[in-house]
Amino acid sequence: MPKSPAVHTGSRVLPGRDRPLGATWDGSGTNFALFSANATKVELCLFDSRGRREIERVELPEFAHQIWHGYLPEVRPGQLYGYRVHGPYAPEAGHRFNPNKLLLDPYALQHHGSLRWHDALHGYKIGHDKADLSYDRRDSAFVMPKCVVVDTAHTWGGDVRPEKPWSQAVIYEAHVGGMTMGREDLDAPIRGTFEGLADPRTIDHLVKLGVTAIELLPIQAYYDEGHLIEKGLANWWGYNTLGFFAPAQRYLTPQGNLHEFKLMVRRMHEAGIEVILDVVYNHTAEGNEMGPTLSFRGIDNASYYMLDEDPRHYYDTTGCGNSLNLRHSRVLQMVMDSLRYWVEVCHVDGFRFDLATTLGRDHAHFSRDAVFYEAIRQDPVLQTVKMIAEPWDTGPDGYQLGNFPPVWAEWNDRFRDDVRAFWKGDAGLMRKVSDGLLGSAGTFGHDGRRPWSSVNFVTAHDGFTLMDLVSYDEKHNEANGEDNQDGHDHNLSWNCGVEGPTDDPEINALRDRQRRNLIATVLLSQGTPMILMGDEVGRSQNGNNNAYCQPGEINWLDWAEAEENTAFRDFMRGLIAIRRSRPHFTDPHYLHHWPQPGSPRCAGWLHPDGRDMAPEDWEDDENRVTGLLMQLADHGSVLMLMNAGHEPRRFVLPGDPDREWRRLADSAEGFAHPRSRHRDREAVELPERSLILLETEDDE
Repeated sequence: MPKSPAVHTGSRVLPGRDRPLGATWDGSGTNFALFSANATKVELCLFDSRGRREIERVELPEFAHQIWHGYLPEVRPGQLYGYRVHGPYAPEAGHRFNPNKLLLDPYALQHHGSLRWHDALHGYKIGHDKADLSYDRRDSAFVMPKCVVVDTAHTWGGDVRPEKPWSQAVIYEAHVGGMTMGREDLDAPIRGTFEGLADPRTIDHLVKLGVTAIELLPIQAYYDEGHLIEKGLANWWGYNTLGFFAPAQRYLTPQGNLHEFKLMVRRMHEAGIEVILDVVYNHTAEGNEMGPTLSFRGIDNASYYMLDEDPRHYYDTTGCGNSLNLRHSRVLQMVMDSLRYWVEVCHVDGFRFDLATTLGRDHAHFSRDAVFYEAIRQDPVLQTVKMIAEPWDTGPDGYQLGNFPPVWAEWNDRFRDDVRAFWKGDAGLMRKVSDGLLGSAGTFGHDGRRPWSSVNFVTAHDGFTLMDLVSYDEKHNEANGEDNQDGHDHNLSWNCGVEGPTDDPEINALRDRQRRNLIATVLLSQGTPMILMGDEVGRSQNGNNNAYCQPGEINWLDWAEAEENTAFRDFMRGLIAIRRSRPHFTDPHYLHHWPQPGSPRCAGWLHPDGRDMAPEDWEDDENRVTGLLMQLADHGSVLMLMNAGHEPRRFVLPGDPDREWRRLADSAEGFAHPRSRHRDREAVELPERSLILLETEDDE
């Protein structure tokens, strides 16, 4: 290892300020400020332009309010840097300082270089008898990425946020890399990058589909775990964050920077599409006590993380080795500063919070009034953007669906499971599915919350794609190198008779119908619908329901197939257009069961003979047929008929037998059109495993 450079503490280093945190270029020099309550000394390390050689080490001269800071007049944007933080190495007391380890600035706006897995990354000696109580003196700088001083100036021009009402939202969950890696009509350097996502042809696909928001899997700086690299795999999804302000380098072009992300946001906004970021503030990439020392652990372990009763160990409710301690004011500040940065500087429109229950914890106790949620509620910047919770974690009482504060939406996995099981043909689902179709009022209808609080989906990045959901009974995750032991076993999927791809036309026709049933239920329910990237074109992961570590084509959108197979995409597009033009599905209020005297809105459930569903119909576990009639004053009625059974049924239409109904969508026939000319009177034949949507402009 090269000899450490001399430490400079002369007049060249000015006191600077204790805020803002991070490296701040002011047009003349750069202020460096780092929080550490328990450190005894902080050294700023400057590197050459390639990040290979430490050229200078500067001791930060000031310590105020638990912030170490200094100002360097000669440091310009583009300068690479990192920190070495001194203090006690006492794991048994919760402290893991080791100045031999180069540390990333938690507030760094950009990273440079890759993380190369090596034993020197650890603060202890790998294989030592004392395990993490031992002490490693090797310098880790040669295998660490570096931080970059950034000039945040950017010309946004006339960028205007779309500010779509929640009730109008249709979310498209996507992966930056997977969205365009398969686009052969893009130049190779921009495939799989923010610039690829910003390409007009990519955005045109979203516009034609009719979605209002793209929800991107994590784009904040993250790195691949060592055990995946050893297997030739990678962390594709990105739930392994190490920098909450910096973009992941893999989504930038070779010479790119954050401006590419901002360009993507602006072009999405020009197309009327909001950008929502999936963010991981529940844990970091440093893992448990046996993990590497990369940033937070070496800066102030006892402050940044929730520690167990034995502070040598972490209190982990994420399944990833550690949990961030948002009850600490400076850790909470970091998260809030990060969120505001992405909104104010990068113009994003909302966030989906991974394992959001952890953010409201004090160890085993969860509270919807936790300091983090209260901070969000009162923040004038964050009040203006969308907030979505993944309402669970792995800790005690971790499942908190419906228990998040007002103004939050939540991923509704009950909706997912109930709808999957219903169309699979399972018994006893009628009550559950009926609640989900009307916004899951039983779960969210409190505290003035609205139907949009329920994010409705049947597929997401975690699990089967829509095509695989109707093509596989079992998961096939062998490629992940874990003997098919990873991923969920409870998929509620049905292969329609053959496991995997088949040339049987009848099976393929049934699979297509099942896909239409599932996506129609999502898009025609009250709530916020979310669809998964590639479901519109039949993307398959070959039965892998946990493709988090697969960097190849299995996770890519197949654009060639997208151009060839348009029938299902057109069906989905038609459903979105119907949803957008019929306020029955987007009404900001719950549609309560009739009779509601004087109410401008109501809904009712019908038996196939045209009468209201009776109590015994609801109690019949073998009943798989129903109709949902929704009425809005001045907007007529819509009637959704569903038959998840194995036999066709005749369904008597409500009202006057001469009343004319227009058929808007039919999953058996495979059409969905907001101006359909199909007409029905008196009754319709409802095929097995099918959904039909009708409307009439006449009110009784």
